[in-house]
Amino acid sequence: MDEGKPRAVSGPGEGAPPRTGPTGSDGDFLLGPPEDRASGAQTHGSAAADDFELRPPGPRRLGVPLGEGQVAQDRPEPPQDYDSSSTPPYGVPGPWAPAPRVQHPATTSQGTAIPAPPTPAPREGHDTPTSAPSPDAPVPLGDAPAPVPAPHFDAPAPPSAGQPPAPVPATTVAPVAPSPADTPPPEGQLADSAQDAASPPASATPNPWQNYDPWAPVPAPLQQTGAAVDTEGARRRRARRALLVGALLLALVAGGIGGVVGAYLERNGVGDDVVELPQAEEEPARRAPGTVAGIAARALPSVVTLHVRGAEESGTGTGFVLDERGHILTNNHVVEPAGADGEISVTFQSGDTAEATVVGRDSGYDLAVVEVSGVGGLRPMPLGNSDSVQVGDPVVAIGAPFDLEGTVTSGIISAKERPVTAGGESGEGSDVSYVDALQTDAPINPGNSGGPLLDSRARVIGINSAIRSADDGTGSGTGQAGSIGLGFAIPVNQAKRVAEELINTGRATHPVIGVTLDMDYTGDGARIGTKGSDGGPAVTAGGPGDRAGLRAGDVITAVDGRRIHSGDELIVRTRAHRPGDRLQLTLKRDGRERKLSLILGSSDGG
Repeated sequence: MDEGKPRAVSGPGEGAPPRTGPTGSDGDFLLGPPEDRASGAQTHGSAAADDFELRPPGPRRLGVPLGEGQVAQDRPEPPQDYDSSSTPPYGVPGPWAPAPRVQHPATTSQGTAIPAPPTPAPREGHDTPTSAPSPDAPVPLGDAPAPVPAPHFDAPAPPSAGQPPAPVPATTVAPVAPSPADTPPPEGQLADSAQDAASPPASATPNPWQNYDPWAPVPAPLQQTGAAVDTEGARRRRARRALLVGALLLALVAGGIGGVVGAYLERNGVGDDVVELPQAEEEPARRAPGTVAGIAARALPSVVTLHVRGAEESGTGTGFVLDERGHILTNNHVVEPAGADGEISVTFQSGDTAEATVVGRDSGYDLAVVEVSGVGGLRPMPLGNSDSVQVGDPVVAIGAPFDLEGTVTSGIISAKERPVTAGGESGEGSDVSYVDALQTDAPINPGNSGGPLLDSRARVIGINSAIRSADDGTGSGTGQAGSIGLGFAIPVNQAKRVAEELINTGRATHPVIGVTLDMDYTGDGARIGTKGSDGGPAVTAGGPGDRAGLRAGDVITAVDGRRIHSGDELIVRTRAHRPGDRLQLTLKRDGRERKLSLILGSSDGG
């Protein structure tokens, strides 16, 4: 059966006994109430609202509905070969009725009429209609086309006259909207009554089974947009190019991945033949302030390297910043080669270089001050107190040995108040330095001169000035210059006084006793000579020694209770004080020991 379309229901053919269809028990379908095509409403009899009555089949004529009382003479009912023992298949016409024609839309989408398909041949063993209209014959048009005779199905027999109709089980039939077939077709267009009666209205919800038409013409092919159509060869070349590009990309990706993996394996030493040694993790760069590294980190920005060039010689030394005005303290023998018209350049820890000029220098103390101008961000070196230093205290020396700037060495204070005489190369004795030095075993080499000797708090306690070199064994006192663990530094208390005088006046004063010493005396102590260097008296008249009561030939054996063994030691002990300081001298005169008090004067006649 054609689902979704209303079907016409008729009684059994002429001469066939009436059959009453069960309510679904024998496999037959239930009959729904007939619908009024014009209004879509169901026709109800005298039964309940859900029941309906079957009207006895009346005569009809193909294509034109017959009114009540009319007799159809154009088409008699065909005889049926009824077999009471057979049961028609479920959902299809019985064997006694001809199969309905396959319906086809009356018109195409363009509005042209489509001829109805030919009527199928009758099945063997069944009667065929004696007079059947030709499928190609036009169907007369009336007020409304009559539906095509539907096949006979099992249905209840019509009631006899005077008997009430038998009840029929109620079924629900979906209402069908009026079909466009109710409207007369245009002139010249064929109409199929069955299709017209079964076609759904245009406003109904589309049904995919109704929209599908196996006889519909093949749609027109897609139209070209005007672009050129690639040939088979062009498509193959494009495919080859795509494959080539893909292969290149794959090779690049594979190469990149391989390089990354190889670098990782090489860096991390992954493999059976690679030895990976354990290593400590990276530590913070900052060190404790009291360590050598902590001291060096704080002091290095204030240490400078000096390069001196003169008319006859050049040299390298070290210095450190005294104040923000650009004053730098170093040794006199470092800047001495520059003379009066030489060049001195100062290189800072940052690598910046500036020209320097000499502010003042003193050969007796082996100290000098130079100044740089136009330099900002200077960090002065803090000064300590050399009188507070004890033997065994740790120290750090910073300098540029053999022009290796920023070299840091460490050691301890080996001794204090070491009388050191340095210089004297000129032969006149005017360049001799007398230093009451701090002795250290921190390695000091040529180039360290003028550099700071620091305590554990990164404060300056001395200026590295001299070293004792190893003798070559010939007794000449000469040998290769280098550290043997005997280094000497000028105490910072003495250096501070001299530096202040050089900055303020350009020259330094020396404390003096006012006597001439016999430097050839080989006994213990310092003996006053018999006459002065200029041929005058050995004790300067009116001088500090004269006022204290010293005489020629006296042997001074101690200063402030400390024993002295030579004239050089007496000079060192004297220059360790300031002019105006009071000294307690112990001396021998005529075999007797005496003590005198003396106030120091200055070398300028004080």
